Amino acid sequence: MLNYLTHGAESSPPLMIVHGLYGSGRNWGVIAKRLSNQFYVIAVDLRNHGDSPWFASHDYHSMADDLVEVITSLNIRPNIIGHSMGGKAAMVLALKNPDLVNRLLIADIAPVKYEHDQSQFIEAMRKIDLSKVEKRSDATEALSKFVVDKSLQNFFTQSLDLKNKRWKLNLDILSSEMHKILDFPKIDGKFSGHTLFFRGEKSEYIRPVHRGIISSLFIKARFVTLKDAGHWLHAEKPRDFENIARFFFTEQETF
Repeated sequence: MLNYLTHGAESSPPLMIVHGLYGSGRNWGVIAKRLSNQFYVIAVDLRNHGDSPWFASHDYHSMADDLVEVITSLNIRPNIIGHSMGGKAAMVLALKNPDLVNRLLIADIAPVKYEHDQSQFIEAMRKIDLSKVEKRSDATEALSKFVVDKSLQNFFTQSLDLKNKRWKLNLDILSSEMHKILDFPKIDGKFSGHTLFFRGEKSEYIRPVHRGIISSLFIKARFVTLKDAGHWLHAEKPRDFENIARFFFTEQETF
């Protein structure tokens, strides 16, 4: 079963956080801890990420089934935050198992196929000689030769196991399954629960052209834009992200 971190009291309303590509539940620690005063937060590591098991596949049906296993083991019907790849996994979960999901917040991703590729970051991580890495800053400096964005350098090194000198990412499978990660499976189901599609103003992941397909699958879909934020809106503006999420999950009727 997937590894996950919990924050808050088990008696509080459950809230599951599903991270994006190359991330982990730990990346969401600040927001998870702040929301834990109101929710029982479960921050999962998706397959082939973090401290979760590695598998020879990385498709959205499998990722959704992994989430079902966690949900049923905890006997909960959670609210869910899903970002990017994790947002797609959360959407598939809700479309296939609508009775297992309460409310759904999808952060900067649409249920569509994307044409861009994220494999360049895998190649960058592969180029790092981990035998020479003694501290996280060593890896950050080495990555800077291949990844210009400093925030991405720091983000990737959060998935570095310094003690064992390995990435907590199944780079081979993520590379071979990248076409599935960029795609979105065809699903006949619909989700009639309250759903918020939360995009960064500077991001192109959710565009006006996507609203038709979104609304056809998510009957009660609403759309909100976070100003001056990009694809990593939760990291760029954590307080604003937290406030919108808290309001959405507690005041849905008037949102």
